[in-house]
Amino acid sequence: MSSIERGRGFGSVLVRLLGIVIALIGLMLTIGGGQLIMLGGSAYYLIVGLLMIVSGGLLALLRPLGAWLYIAIFIGTVVWALWEVGLNGWALVPRVVAPLVLLIAVVLSLSALKRDGGGGKLVWGGLAAIAVFCLVSGVVVAQANKARVMSPVPSAGAGGVSDPAVLKVGADWPAWGGSDSAQRYSPLSQINKDNVKGLQRAWTFRTGDLPDERWGAETTPLKVGDTLYLCSARNRLFAVDAATGKQKWTYDPKVADDQIPYTAACRGVTYYAVPNVDAAQPCATRIIEGTLDGRLVAVDARTGAPCAGFGANGEVSIKHGMGDPYPGMVSITSAPVIVRGVVVTGHQVLDGQKRWNASGVIQGFDAVTGELRFAWDMMRPDITTLPPEGETYTPGTPNMWTTATADEALGLVFLPMGNSSADYYSGLRRPAENEYATSLVALDVTTGKPRWHFQTVRKDVWDYDLGSQATLVDMPINGTLVPAVILPSKQGDLYILDRRTGQPLHKVEERRVPQGGVEPSQRSPTQPFSLFHTLRKADLTERDMWGMSPIDQMVCRIQFHQAAYDGYFTPPTADRYWIQYPGYNGGSDWGGVAVDPARGVIVANYNDMPNHNRLVPRAEADRLGWFPRDDPRYIEREKEAANRGGNLSKSKAEGAGDPQMGVPYAIDVNAGWRVKFTGLLCKQPPYGGMRAIDLKSGRTLWDRPFGTARKNGPFGIPSMLPLEIGTPNNGGSAVTAGGLIFIAAATDDLIRAIDIETGKTVWSDVLPAGGQANPMIYEQNGRQYLVIMAGGHHFMETPRGDYVIAYALPERGA
Repeated sequence: MSSIERGRGFGSVLVRLLGIVIALIGLMLTIGGGQLIMLGGSAYYLIVGLLMIVSGGLLALLRPLGAWLYIAIFIGTVVWALWEVGLNGWALVPRVVAPLVLLIAVVLSLSALKRDGGGGKLVWGGLAAIAVFCLVSGVVVAQANKARVMSPVPSAGAGGVSDPAVLKVGADWPAWGGSDSAQRYSPLSQINKDNVKGLQRAWTFRTGDLPDERWGAETTPLKVGDTLYLCSARNRLFAVDAATGKQKWTYDPKVADDQIPYTAACRGVTYYAVPNVDAAQPCATRIIEGTLDGRLVAVDARTGAPCAGFGANGEVSIKHGMGDPYPGMVSITSAPVIVRGVVVTGHQVLDGQKRWNASGVIQGFDAVTGELRFAWDMMRPDITTLPPEGETYTPGTPNMWTTATADEALGLVFLPMGNSSADYYSGLRRPAENEYATSLVALDVTTGKPRWHFQTVRKDVWDYDLGSQATLVDMPINGTLVPAVILPSKQGDLYILDRRTGQPLHKVEERRVPQGGVEPSQRSPTQPFSLFHTLRKADLTERDMWGMSPIDQMVCRIQFHQAAYDGYFTPPTADRYWIQYPGYNGGSDWGGVAVDPARGVIVANYNDMPNHNRLVPRAEADRLGWFPRDDPRYIEREKEAANRGGNLSKSKAEGAGDPQMGVPYAIDVNAGWRVKFTGLLCKQPPYGGMRAIDLKSGRTLWDRPFGTARKNGPFGIPSMLPLEIGTPNNGGSAVTAGGLIFIAAATDDLIRAIDIETGKTVWSDVLPAGGQANPMIYEQNGRQYLVIMAGGHHFMETPRGDYVIAYALPERGA
């Protein structure tokens, strides 16, 4: 046998194998497509599946007609895909990329079919199909990744809003949100759109705190004078030189690993200067932080030594009166705020554990002595400090885990409240819980009592707790400056309220929402919708389903039709999965929004992902071994897992098998609605975006996907594609007078500068770990700096780190 004959024989074998592969794929599409049609879905998969079986069979028999048929299938697929989603590049990926790969294989194998006739024509036919696809792809790429500019961005000085804060930001960054108003705005302009490409790393500081699991430091440093103050993942305190990054002092409150709740996070610390005290006195200026084990710790800002006059040797416990909660159940992850000398703190109560978990009581402590000044237990308004001997604060009440906002002038602290323990079931909640949950509460620090509250969700069973810090502005309304508060929400709505009264300054409308679920009598017939602005997108349809190929996209379409979904606020169900969109990660989460008061622009990054959830009956949850962290059965299983070198909660996403003990159902959340095999999300990109909003009108100025695909891909394999896909993001932004937005947050491990007028990225740098933290801006010795914590995040699946990185323009003469 000649070498040519052997080559042809080998080629024929490959064609037969290709035919078998195409036929098998067709069989899968036929089976799934039949199921999809029965559920009321698209007929495409069944039709194409049957045709592919025929095409594959003909190819296996070395018939040229099989190749012609596949070329026709591909052309039809492109036409169908364009009909479904138009020139949406990411939506086209699962519809045409895998079929294109098969088409190329068919074209490359055509030489083996020549002896049966028609080979030359087949080659030209296949090349023509590929050329058409490439032309369409070129148009798609040309349209992709453009920020949609809706209206001109107001120029600086064009009638913006004012910053009402007492703590002013500029050379310093004295509060977690920049200033007490939490606008995350810097008036510095040394770094601007013209020179930002010259940014380079000025210094790097490493905390040395790298938790082995549940990492996610989320830290934003403060800057006061010549010093940065920050905390690490497990609450170690550091002071570093603002110009060099060299450590000045450190203090370790020694938080044990078993106290880590869902994430080892310390978002920030609080700075306080004691009034009317000689600055040379010990603790005349102090740093106060909340710890993962429920303490407030105060140290001297100059030396890091504990403030002996604050509580017991510089610390007080917030857990007094809570009945000795189990480790990890009560944690402070956000910076406390100080109003009129009172340190106000909430705390995280570990989600999903049990209905009667620790109380969500809000407490205020004297910033000098640590003495408890007030306690607000919504169920016990008669308790103003500690509960009577032998009693506790009311278990299971809504908590505030995120960052509050201080209004020194009004004597108010604005509390974005969470939900009652057992987020996804409301039947056992009491009237006060239903009144205050998922509300912004304005607490008077002189009385410890609410002055007003505004609720964003009635009887919340979607884990839509308010995660974003509220932002204060003085808004010009009818020629008068009105003290206002901007309240972002996880469901995407932005509310503008008069911060004196809580009355909306832009209309809020009650609209009817879906009913039913496991507690039909508990569901509110209406919910409040902000008419100012929403980040929420339109309800999902079958066409929004995604994947890496037609097969997993078909699986997602089947799941879509099998699930309960009536749109926004679909009630929880137990007999089948239900779709929650947006999911519990936002909309807007703990990073909050930024405001450019000169331009009058709100900058909001947001998530755009559904969750695929099911309430799990108690007996089934028990069989699955879903028990609270303090349950002896959980503790025993944890010990067994540790002996095997593992951890029960190490890789568990929030809500994925949470027991919710004390109510009839546990909860199983597929966060982001992932396909189990590939790890990709069922909804098509983008999964995150960034938007500029006119503060006066609520109009969208521009909107863009946020986050590249470089660290995302099927099976957890990074694609390294620099294309803007729009990724999940955690953390917020900072804006400057230089016309720039600085932000990390996305899962691509980049920090970037974005032009506030166009939404275009004008500079970026690769971080050594995930940047799930808010950046901050300051000036030292005439030089402007940008600082970001690169600590990574286990939930966002970004690499862990302990890096605090400062950027600046090159020094003159350098």
